[in-house]
Amino acid sequence: MRKLALRDDILLKIEKPARYIGNEVNSVIKDVSKVDIRFAMCFPDVYEIGMSHLGIQILYDMFNRREDVWCERVYSPWTDLDHIMRSEQIPLFALESQDDIKEFDFLGITIQYEMCYTNILQILELSGMALKAEERGEEGPIVIGGGPCTYNPEPLAPFFDLFYMGEGETVYDELLDVYKDIKQGGGSKKEFLEAAAGIEGIYVPSFYDVSYNDDGTIASFVPNNVHAKAKIKKQAAMDVTAIPYPEAPVVPFIKATQDRVVLEIQRGCIRGCRFCQAGMLYRPTRERDVNVLKEYAYKMLKSTGHEEISLSSLSSSDYSCLQELVAFLIDEFKGKGINISLPSLRIDAFSLDVMSKVQDIRKSSLTFAPEAGSQRMRDVINKGLSQEDIISGAGQAFEGGWSKVKLYFMLGLPTETEEDMKEIAVLADKVARRYYEIPKEERSGKCQITASSSFFIPKPFTPFQWAKMYTNEEYISRAATVKRAFNDQLNRKSLRYHWHDAEVTVLEGVFARGDRRTAAVVEEAYRLGCLYDSWSEHFDNAKWMQAFDNTGVDIAFYNQRERSLEEVFPWDFIDIGVTKEFLIKEWKRAMDGEVTPNCRQKCSGCGAARWGGGVCVESKNQVS
Repeated sequence: MRKLALRDDILLKIEKPARYIGNEVNSVIKDVSKVDIRFAMCFPDVYEIGMSHLGIQILYDMFNRREDVWCERVYSPWTDLDHIMRSEQIPLFALESQDDIKEFDFLGITIQYEMCYTNILQILELSGMALKAEERGEEGPIVIGGGPCTYNPEPLAPFFDLFYMGEGETVYDELLDVYKDIKQGGGSKKEFLEAAAGIEGIYVPSFYDVSYNDDGTIASFVPNNVHAKAKIKKQAAMDVTAIPYPEAPVVPFIKATQDRVVLEIQRGCIRGCRFCQAGMLYRPTRERDVNVLKEYAYKMLKSTGHEEISLSSLSSSDYSCLQELVAFLIDEFKGKGINISLPSLRIDAFSLDVMSKVQDIRKSSLTFAPEAGSQRMRDVINKGLSQEDIISGAGQAFEGGWSKVKLYFMLGLPTETEEDMKEIAVLADKVARRYYEIPKEERSGKCQITASSSFFIPKPFTPFQWAKMYTNEEYISRAATVKRAFNDQLNRKSLRYHWHDAEVTVLEGVFARGDRRTAAVVEEAYRLGCLYDSWSEHFDNAKWMQAFDNTGVDIAFYNQRERSLEEVFPWDFIDIGVTKEFLIKEWKRAMDGEVTPNCRQKCSGCGAARWGGGVCVESKNQVS
């Protein structure tokens, strides 16, 4: 019998106790006496969210293929258990062994979004660890961060021993081997960190010093240890077909957010939208072999019992073998009660044909992401989508039997005017008008066009990283302008409009481009009780504003100014392949409303070709 970390009386009084007991199908149990390294893999959010994350499943599988490593999982306890663990001094534990996190060699935390930062501090504190790395000494695990937010790690720098820049399949084995050798030789934590700093892609924040100008901008960012590199080079796997992939992923006990088999068909995106961080970080685009994907589909459905399979990609329509793969999945599995999910598709004739075969048209809605209402703004952001494309795609969908469409937009984009904002409502109305052009007897139910807008957040390593943001009040004002425009439309009864929380947007903006000084705000907000900030029912903006006041950090400095092209950014020490020169060129093209072709149409010389793989090698196009 496994001994659980939580007593029966605790399990009976908390919501969803299955979040904490482990022992799920395909989870890995090892003999702790026969492994050299124990790795606790953490997603700092509730179990259902963390179990939906493909990256953790990949690393969990990869690490556990090693006989000398046992990788286990840990997630943020929900607020009910958090309270009990604090009051009864129960330390945080891993699901598989139910052992305390403090007994592990590594605590690896994937950092997917800015509003999970206080949850990271929850994980550290409940594990019985000091929040700041410099206060932890030799005891407890090495705390390592990875994921998209680590491309500006500075707001979290004081809390982590090291960060891993890039895709986990590249140098993690080397890092673990180095740790094993130093541990067996009786070496210190500092010795390991110095050795780790010599590995490409590893950033040890304590080995760097930051100085600031009188105006608050960064003056210098330099290594203070001879083992630390001036530039940290992102690691990328060029042959994505050959790298490990979980054929038997862990199956959650309770319904997760993404409760299905996930096939990652490619990495990267050819499109080059200027607001999109992932599109720059994960260049170049690399495809998985279609025949290997077919094998994975069989094995993963068999090993999990899932009844849905999803194709994962930033832009699935750009996968060159999509038609072949989808036809195979439909032929093989549609009659066996297996649903097929196709996110990230452009709405064209092929996509609509496919979706008509795999979706219940009467119940489902189609999603378009024009991102901006006017053609001028779509050119500024390099969306590569015309109004004709949108209306034509919607028309084909309506004629194919759909009557519900979702449209996603952004407000607060660089150069945006009031006219651009109003065009969101105009475009939604034009989509509805296209529906009513269909003869009444041929329509499929009531037309429903739901438009929603988030507020634009400039991200590191995008052409818009120099852009300014706005105040909470200004964002609400812009949303109100769009709302009034919707009320003026002919088909307003068929239109719905929603917008994202502006208060959260302001905070995301600060931490997306923040420096080390913003870490004090995260810590103070946590001390004031902020937790689960990405959950609207727990988000407390007043406490966050208090944290800024208490620490003397100015939101306006980070959000409400356009950066100069000469400013040193907190992330400039990271080399992602895409050059700053290219990003500056794209920023200037955006200001002129010039469109840049996608990677398959013409190489733009972004710098990603240095990796020597993917679309950069496959394409015959020349640098412009």
